Amino acid sequence: MTATTRVAIAGGGVAATALAIQLARGGVEVDMFDKADCVSALGSGITLQGNALRAFGHLGVWDRIQEAGYAFNGLTLRAPGPGAPVVADMPEIGMGGPDFPAGMGMYRPDLARILTDAAVAAGARLHHSSEVTGCTTRDTDVDVEVNGAPAGTYDLLVGADGLHSKVRAAIGIDLHPRRTGMGIWRAFVPRPAEVAHTELYYGGPMYIAGYTPTGEDSMYAFLVEDAQEHTDVTDEQAVEIMRGQSMAYDGPWNAIRENLSTASHVNYTWFTEHVIEGAWNRGRTVVIGDAAHSCPPTIAQGAAQALEDAEVLGELILRGPIDQAMWDEFHDRRVERATLVVRSSVQLGQWLLEGRRDADIPGLVGTVARTVSVPA
Repeated sequence: MTATTRVAIAGGGVAATALAIQLARGGVEVDMFDKADCVSALGSGITLQGNALRAFGHLGVWDRIQEAGYAFNGLTLRAPGPGAPVVADMPEIGMGGPDFPAGMGMYRPDLARILTDAAVAAGARLHHSSEVTGCTTRDTDVDVEVNGAPAGTYDLLVGADGLHSKVRAAIGIDLHPRRTGMGIWRAFVPRPAEVAHTELYYGGPMYIAGYTPTGEDSMYAFLVEDAQEHTDVTDEQAVEIMRGQSMAYDGPWNAIRENLSTASHVNYTWFTEHVIEGAWNRGRTVVIGDAAHSCPPTIAQGAAQALEDAEVLGELILRGPIDQAMWDEFHDRRVERATLVVRSSVQLGQWLLEGRRDADIPGLVGTVARTVSVPA
């Protein structure tokens, strides 16, 4: 029997659901408070590296993930211009070990549904339209406030409530995501048969133009540009912007342009970064995932790092008491590793912004890959 009996989790994303699965299966009473009114049904694609797939294996959901996504090995680099000439075909490092592919693409809402269903099936209680708005944390427990009203006393409150975490603010950590200067267009489109793994184009009008397969008949395409204000753009205008910005790219981009429509869920987000230095907890409240750290998707490690946070925290909670020794081990295993990923992701983007042709991108990516290949 675990020493921890009741845990509240703020949020409903990857970190929140992954932790809920572990704890509920371990016999902990789990309440998940998600401000959304339902599991997200909208979104584009997501790239998952091997260490994320390894975490799904530990959670017992790998079979469902494998069925819903598109596994692949390798990475192709192309140049802009006629024919989209291949610059290099590169093997990817298997960050998850020999039992998992190097990478996978999948539809974000499918990932959300699989993890949410697994958490509820394990016994976690999911409360929609319920935002954790405050807390009073002590050495032995924490009072949780939801939608401005008392919601109960728990052994632990975990803030997995995203970039603009209310829990992070409630425990006095004054940190906010910083824009890095880039923005990304994403769209969900049919997959041409020739696309079997991620392909990236460097050069031309965009910093990066690429696509990743997410299923036998689907993939998501993306364009990285200087950060812009696109909040008032209509769906039709977003489609035309992506078409226009991709005109310099040949090969599979021709089919992408032809298939772009308002049904493609075209969306735009800024690249941001932040990471909490030092302890991520205050008493019996801790933040993980995007609440603790975020990075541009230049190395595709955001979801993987959130999963690792949840995996390590869940392991430690189920192993023994929540005490200073536990927090020391959690921070030893997570802070330096997550910080390396954030700083490296930002550095790669900065090199692109500066047009650095002498940057050691393979060396930087290789360092991250070797680090995360070892379980957290």
